[in-house]
Amino acid sequence: MKAWLLLLPALVFAQAPTVSGDAEISGTVGGKPLVIRTTSRLAGAIDSLKWAGVEFIDSHDHGRQLQSAINADVDGVFHIECYNPTEAGSVVDALGPKSTSRLEFLSAKDGVLTTRTRMAYWLAPGMKSHGHVAQNTALLSNHVLNKQVSIGRPGMDHVLDYKVTFDLPDDRPHKVLQFEALTGYMPWSFSEELCFDAKTETLVPLPRQNGEQRNPVVLSTPSGNHAMGVFTPSRPPAGQPEVGYGRFKFDHDKVVKWNCVFRLQQTEPIQAHHSFQLYVVIGTREDCRRTLAALTQEFAGR
Repeated sequence: MKAWLLLLPALVFAQAPTVSGDAEISGTVGGKPLVIRTTSRLAGAIDSLKWAGVEFIDSHDHGRQLQSAINADVDGVFHIECYNPTEAGSVVDALGPKSTSRLEFLSAKDGVLTTRTRMAYWLAPGMKSHGHVAQNTALLSNHVLNKQVSIGRPGMDHVLDYKVTFDLPDDRPHKVLQFEALTGYMPWSFSEELCFDAKTETLVPLPRQNGEQRNPVVLSTPSGNHAMGVFTPSRPPAGQPEVGYGRFKFDHDKVVKWNCVFRLQQTEPIQAHHSFQLYVVIGTREDCRRTLAALTQEFAGR
């Protein structure tokens, strides 16, 4: 979890941003206002998503946002978080006002947010995760994330059309890549963990365990009045693992999250350009169910 070093001081390694990350897009979803905000503190990552006045993002350090990240190998050696370019910044940014990630472009208009971010490594050189030393030798990576987020799409207003593209540097070929194409850290009150069953077009309770499975995930309040989840029509190449939809609860920090993960592994260096289409579903639990049913029908067989 990105919050495991929250007590570190906010070390100032980041350069002052040349592009402001303070922006907002807004629209109407189900007849109620939706407001999405980004901040310079997080290099343009989504810091807040409010629908009907309720906050859906539990933004805290530089890991708990609506954002994207990569885990990759170095010369075939892979350890989780040890080579981990992250959109919003580094663990050393802690609760501070700056991000080690570098925002290079931002546009927010007409309900569409577009950003380009050079991602920071989650760990600083010399730090450890799960007993393994960071494999990066700098704080700022050359891995670039482009994202475009639109509120709604034709015939569907309870959805964010969310596109991400990862560009990897030519001088660092990878043979193992784990794309957390998107993750959403949410308040503890979104405690109901559900997955969408395409056969019955219902939301089914998931057993309480952290991890991934194959069906789109929704996290909901017990009342069902507020919920958010994710769906992707993107598919991995032949021979690669299926898309993983994860759900996690972190008791100590009182935060929950969902994610959508793609994994690639091969003996030869993997290509340097990867794009993923995601749809974030927002609204009541029933709004999310209906939207996931429509998305599943639309992309069936692709």
